[in-house]
Amino acid sequence: MSDAAGPGPFRGRRFLLVSTNYAPELTGIGPYATQLAEHWAASGARVRALTGMPHYPSWRLEESYRRVWRTVEIRGGVGVHRRRHYVPPRQTALKRAAFEASILATGLIAPPPGRPDVVISQMPSLAGGVIGARLARHHRVPYLPVVQDLMGAAAAQSGIRGGGRAAAVAAAAERYALRGAALVGVIHESFVPGVRALGVDPGRIRLVPNWTHVQGPTADRAATRARLGWSDGVPVILHSGNMGLKQGLEVLVEAARLAPGVRVVLMGDGNQRDALRARAEGLANVEFLEPAGAEEFTDVLAAADVLAVTQRASVLDMSVPSKLTSYFTSGRPVIASVADEGGTADEVRRSGAGVLVAPEDPAALLEAVQKLAADPAAADALGAEGPRYVARHLSREAGLARFDDLLAEVLRDGQDSGRR
Repeated sequence: MSDAAGPGPFRGRRFLLVSTNYAPELTGIGPYATQLAEHWAASGARVRALTGMPHYPSWRLEESYRRVWRTVEIRGGVGVHRRRHYVPPRQTALKRAAFEASILATGLIAPPPGRPDVVISQMPSLAGGVIGARLARHHRVPYLPVVQDLMGAAAAQSGIRGGGRAAAVAAAAERYALRGAALVGVIHESFVPGVRALGVDPGRIRLVPNWTHVQGPTADRAATRARLGWSDGVPVILHSGNMGLKQGLEVLVEAARLAPGVRVVLMGDGNQRDALRARAEGLANVEFLEPAGAEEFTDVLAAADVLAVTQRASVLDMSVPSKLTSYFTSGRPVIASVADEGGTADEVRRSGAGVLVAPEDPAALLEAVQKLAADPAAADALGAEGPRYVARHLSREAGLARFDDLLAEVLRDGQDSGRR
């Protein structure tokens, strides 16, 4: 790692990072929280992370943590404080509320010891945002939340049962977590209107896009396809990552039903995996794979012909899938079955590495797959734009530097406030 060369500007500073997700989770928010914490530790800061037990994207506790209630680990120079919480195997508004409440309770009852200089939180979790705000207020230190998802919008848009009733409660928690923050980071500009609507002064909002947290593919593509049993003459469309309600992955199963000559691969886990398996029963051209390990992840992505990102039509401004950075790194073309006016569509257009089709429309998705399969040279050219976009905008060095600048601004403003 480039940041391991020596101490940086945060030497001796004490940081507390609150993130429900953390390593060893390999997808979603966990890798970003982990790389941030370890980067700051390598620069000389004393970093503690308050987090949960590994459970994502399977929504099952990892076996080695199932009898653990509280633990402290040292990972990459970071003191990782884990607290037990409820993990719902299926998503409803009530169960999600219980999940958040359990994180809130254990995090506030038993926070890491000591007084930090700043508290940073990742906010796909309402509880994490509230915990960060409460601890910063308790210690009278600056608070920096980073919005990876807007959970109020998520509750309204994702299709979760009871989500409409939960949206107001979620928005109230987000408002509490954000309004008192020194600065608010957002990973995409499409989140800015939602954050402003929660009462945050636009002058305090900063854009800090996610970066690619994986390495590019290294294995021979043909060899990987052979190992996976994917015939050269059969187009493979692959979706990697969480199988939840908001992804609307039924569109891929239905596309497979329309075209037996196309292979649909769903790689990952999530609370909708069993329902998708049931829907795909009898379809020989639908394959479910366990999440690939870090050492082969992008090799598997690169072996596919097309990579799919799908969302329900109602999903507009609640999230930008973190899988996109990995997709772009793999060098394969992306088909995005998403709302045209959402942040995901914006990112695909900006990259030049994919095509957009109407959400929840299997025929439109299938037409795009077949068009790319019929013109391999055009598909390769489209996919090649992904690594170029990563190199220009999504490198880890650039991403971490943006966070360094944001954190330095928070600390500087905090010192200036203390002098007044």
